[in-house]
Amino acid sequence: MHSTRSAILATALLALCAGAAVAGPRERAEDFFTLPYDGRMPPCDDGVSLYEISQRFATSETFYANSPLRITGFNAIREYAYRANGAEFIPRRYCVAKASFNDSSVRTIKYTIIERGGLMSFNRGVEWCVEGLDRYRAYAPMCDGVGP
Repeated sequence: MHSTRSAILATALLALCAGAAVAGPRERAEDFFTLPYDGRMPPCDDGVSLYEISQRFATSETFYANSPLRITGFNAIREYAYRANGAEFIPRRYCVAKASFNDSSVRTIKYTIIERGGLMSFNRGVEWCVEGLDRYRAYAPMCDGVGP
């Protein structure tokens, strides 16, 4: 009985020591991928990213919601986080803006610009969500799933 307890305690101690050996400073994403990241992404008000969001929004509204709703402009654009998940993860810029729509409404849109997050990792990717229009709750609640 005593030897069983000793064996269990020894195993637990080894497990704790092994965990401590693994902990330490983590590498940056730029350092351990075959195609290194550089951590440089366009700012939140980048026209290409905003154009992509408005075009993809129009496509999804047409095909999935059978709606004529379109984004007509962006304002109050700001970054609220950059690499918030840590340097060891793929670089991301987290943004929020007010989007104007063709029905005269203004809604908050949250979006993330992801370094090499596009098609086959060749270019940046953009994930976005319009508050109040996340019909399938992909980024619920209130589009917070787009953020860090």
